[in-house]
Amino acid sequence: MTRTVLVVDDDPDVREILSLALSGFSTWRIETVGGGAEAVARCGSGGVDAVVLDVEMPGYDGRRTLRELRAAHSALPVVFLTAAADTTGLLELGAVAVLGKPFDPLGIGTRLAGLLRWDE
Repeated sequence: MTRTVLVVDDDPDVREILSLALSGFSTWRIETVGGGAEAVARCGSGGVDAVVLDVEMPGYDGRRTLRELRAAHSALPVVFLTAAADTTGLLELGAVAVLGKPFDPLGIGTRLAGLLRWDE
């Protein structure tokens, strides 16, 4: 079964590295967008199985994006990947986990699979 992971980050380098790192999973389809509003719109069209979301972005930050995603897609798993110093309340907003930047590109896929329970 193919699963779609949406990577949301305003930094194009992070999007590219994550996309490459996660593309090693043959059953994962990786899509990327540069901001929260785009993420909400993309998830609204369906077919997204999980979101990897930055916290600090212009416009819709990660917190606002997660609140809007939760309002429309309450069961959609969201994992924050952030360099933000203040991650207070992210789990309470409904995130599955909060991972830090910088991250290990070789291990991020396996870690994400475990958090999403896609490794079973």
